[in-house]
Amino acid sequence: MQKKLILFMPTIDVGGVEKNLFIISNYLSKKLPGSILITSSKSLNSKFQNIKIINPKYNVENSSFKRLKFLFCIIELIKLLINNKNYLVFSFQANLYCSIICRIFGIKIIVRSNSSPSGWRLGFFRKIIFNFFLRFPNKIIVNSKEFKKEYQKRFNIKVKCIYNPLNIKFIKKASNEKIKIKFFKNYNNIKIIFIGRLVNQKDPMTFVRALNLLKDKINFRSIIIGRGYYYKSLQKFLVNKKLNDKVKIINWQKNPYKYLKSADLLVLTSKYEGLPNILLEAVSLKKNIISTDCPTGPREILDNGKGGDLFRVEDFQQLSKKIILFSKNQKNYNDKLKFAYKRLERFDYNKNLKLYLKEIKSEMN
Repeated sequence: MQKKLILFMPTIDVGGVEKNLFIISNYLSKKLPGSILITSSKSLNSKFQNIKIINPKYNVENSSFKRLKFLFCIIELIKLLINNKNYLVFSFQANLYCSIICRIFGIKIIVRSNSSPSGWRLGFFRKIIFNFFLRFPNKIIVNSKEFKKEYQKRFNIKVKCIYNPLNIKFIKKASNEKIKIKFFKNYNNIKIIFIGRLVNQKDPMTFVRALNLLKDKINFRSIIIGRGYYYKSLQKFLVNKKLNDKVKIINWQKNPYKYLKSADLLVLTSKYEGLPNILLEAVSLKKNIISTDCPTGPREILDNGKGGDLFRVEDFQQLSKKIILFSKNQKNYNDKLKFAYKRLERFDYNKNLKLYLKEIKSEMN
């Protein structure tokens, strides 16, 4: 009797990880009937197709305590495994806890690790713990080759690299939707966009600090799309530096592609990543990119700077200089963009989804 698949994702926010979860889980549930998703994010149940969804008995979706969501979802996982051990678990989140439970019950588990170990807070004891428990999963999947090297270097563990599946047709179609906010419309100077969660990892403060250095040097307008705990700090900075007329912050958008299409330049300021979807999406829409050379992802997507510009993490002065260079020589950047677009075949939607299915089926036997 073939095992059934359990997808484990305790909390679903907005971002690249969640976007990939929707894509991968909906694909797998079609290919593997009877699949189950465990999540506390009850409001997003309708996003999933052909899959049985288990939400915790107590509604903790709006709780600010992430570990509480993990705990209640772990309880639901234990309930399933007590009654039936004919499962394979595919974990997107809370991977350590999930791996321990699966080891206790003798259940195979595949873990998808989402962000570079460079962003993990690993003191001496935590590193020992991670070194031990990261050997529990039957397989670990990461989404970039740099990420794979870092895992192997830090933990001496074999991991599998499968790139994020990129649906170019969907992105292009969604980008044609009309924009209600006309901030970029009929503006003939440089239009710069930042799309991402307003949190420390994405470092939006570096972005606005760079814009502050540019306000008297070049003509530009900028849109920041996202939500997170940095929102108030960003608004305060824009007011204090008198950037309100040049920079607008828009809450997270279900369809950010229509805004991305109207921009000239996308800037990514992350301190660390896994494989940033937004860079792939920008290249899909043939938009120029300036990104931090953070671990891991941007250097790999942009082929060591051949497909777009890279700058040092948190170096807003270098970023401002890169934007000035872009304003003076867009042709050079367009040549880089053409190169990046040709290299998008690595992230082919169907090819990478089939690789996920192959890895899962290999553990179901």
